[in-house]
Amino acid sequence: MTHPFDLSGRVAAITGANTGIGQGIALALAAAGADVALIGRTPATETAEQVTALGRRAAIISADLSSIEPVGRVVDETVEKLGGLHILVNNAGIIRRADSIDFTEADWDAVVDTNLKSVFFLCQAAARHMIPRHEREGGGGSIINIASMLTFQGGIRVPSYTASKSGIGGLTKLLACEWASKGITVNAIAPGYIATNNTAALQADETRNRQILERIPAGRWGDPSDLGGAAVFLASPAARYVQGHILAVDGGWLAR
Repeated sequence: MTHPFDLSGRVAAITGANTGIGQGIALALAAAGADVALIGRTPATETAEQVTALGRRAAIISADLSSIEPVGRVVDETVEKLGGLHILVNNAGIIRRADSIDFTEADWDAVVDTNLKSVFFLCQAAARHMIPRHEREGGGGSIINIASMLTFQGGIRVPSYTASKSGIGGLTKLLACEWASKGITVNAIAPGYIATNNTAALQADETRNRQILERIPAGRWGDPSDLGGAAVFLASPAARYVQGHILAVDGGWLAR
């Protein structure tokens, strides 16, 4: 290790790495020295090309995380293709917007299954690999969950998304309590308003876009690359005594 943020020799698995936040985090981890497994329904070909251009290895793993069926396979394929699993970033997520009075069970289940249920079972599958390696070799692993401003706030018209991201906050703390002694750090990043596909409807809504920008001290929407430094920190030896923390990367949204 040449510096405390060096990820050389480590393998990171990132879900939802095709675009947006997942892509930004994947590239940051690769720039810090990690090889990356790019997991999702859509092949992350562009992300893989950028990772290899940085001199790191990339493996594309197909998985639909709307159910827990692929979670064990995702870990197995990562280990098989890249030789290990040291870092897991649970980024894949979906959102459904409707007034709460009209919200459907189907939209509730779709969001909670993807954003919370699959996250827990992927954490579990990763820990079942990381804990025995820690007992054999030391070193453990790092899990980073992607939370939200709605981990702290209610929002409007996204009841299942708010519930799932509030759940991510609690789950992160619980897993940190259980696994800290087993060599795994478990933390979360709570992005503010980041310009991605998930927020396209808000950006296109002139009134909501103006209201959002007025609330952000930085005066702009975030870029996926703005999350890279936080991810590298939480994945690195520099954060080895950081547990159960939810790190807001929000341009000052929560401070106002």
